[in-house]
Amino acid sequence: MQVSYTIEPDLTAEAFLDVLRRSTLAERRPIEDVDKIAGMVAGADVIVTARDETGTLLGVARSITDFHFALYCSELCVDEAAQGHGIGKELLAQTVKAAPNCKNYLLLSTPKAVSFYEAAGYTRHDDCFLFA
Repeated sequence: MQVSYTIEPDLTAEAFLDVLRRSTLAERRPIEDVDKIAGMVAGADVIVTARDETGTLLGVARSITDFHFALYCSELCVDEAAQGHGIGKELLAQTVKAAPNCKNYLLLSTPKAVSFYEAAGYTRHDDCFLFA
């Protein structure tokens, strides 16, 4: 499978919703609220997409960053049918390339994805807190 990775700031909410539904992340996102999804897409600083040779959206990494110190990847989703081909790992690598001056690259894993991040060699951090 040939996959192309692109910074895609104009990704539509509909395209994002479609790939969320084809991934395992839909169960943890407000997919019934199209306006909220549209706001999430519009408010992102970096959106990296993965598309196959026909242009089908296979995955998205959506991040918020100041481009100088921290980047938070709030969504990393890959179509379940395309998982296991390194797409998620490459989406994160392309995200780092889009904001190379950051010192900290962070994400929160869903319980189902912990094994992916561990197998990919990412560092697990215990000092993370949710507030509000």
